Amino acid sequence: MLDQFDKITEAATFISGRWSHKPRAGVILGSGLGGLSSAMTGAVTIPYDSIPHFARSTAHGHAGQLVCGLLDGVPTVVMEGRMHAYEGYPLAQITFPIRVLKRLGAGLLVVTNAAGGLNPQFRSGDVMVIDDHINLMNDNPLIGINDERLGPRFPDMSAPYTPTRIDAALAVARRENFAAHRGVYVAVTGPNLETRAEYRFLRGIGADVVGMSTVPEVIVAVHSGLSVLGMSVITDMCLPDALEVATVEKILAVAKSAEPKLRAIILDAIRAT
Repeated sequence: MLDQFDKITEAATFISGRWSHKPRAGVILGSGLGGLSSAMTGAVTIPYDSIPHFARSTAHGHAGQLVCGLLDGVPTVVMEGRMHAYEGYPLAQITFPIRVLKRLGAGLLVVTNAAGGLNPQFRSGDVMVIDDHINLMNDNPLIGINDERLGPRFPDMSAPYTPTRIDAALAVARRENFAAHRGVYVAVTGPNLETRAEYRFLRGIGADVVGMSTVPEVIVAVHSGLSVLGMSVITDMCLPDALEVATVEKILAVAKSAEPKLRAIILDAIRAT
């Protein structure tokens, strides 16, 4: 971790040279959720592979670029796509953009993802506001010598997702009249989807949805002192006794159809920064 500080500075300086605003928030758009940036004004698009020390996103439904602009008048940096452990990247590299967002001046991180539903009360297309998470990725982005300039050695994780942000997100769903749950996200490495026995296990340990991202980013956000709002779009139901074959095409289509729900919550959160 000790080699990250100068790299973070270099990447932040590069972005600042192309976009002069100081962002108040950063948003990570998950699989199939890349349309939010169309609502931005004065947008500057920067491909990941042009930013020093950024990795290239190779996953389906991830454009792999930063879009910097005004979202409802608020300076915001949107990540159209993320990197995943199953792409072969170490977690420190996957979470590097979070460090850069913090260095640029963001105080809020909004993280979204497409996830499989484990809770039988949920339905495909619903939104879940993340209340807590379980890390089953067998890794942690904070492993290594800690750099106190980036955050504390032992960050507290009693409330990684900001409680007031959770309450506000659920209030938006009630106001806009769409289904939004509150629950626990479990992160696994992937890239294969889980077996029926694994779904039973994940539900048994308290998870409501399962995915392959988000948790490393939130760990680093908490380490960095960012406020966090996390949301999952439930793209398929993972009920072991009624399991259907899931396809990438179907997952992306459901995620895209749910985007207006996420947009309403994100815009409300951005206005409150």
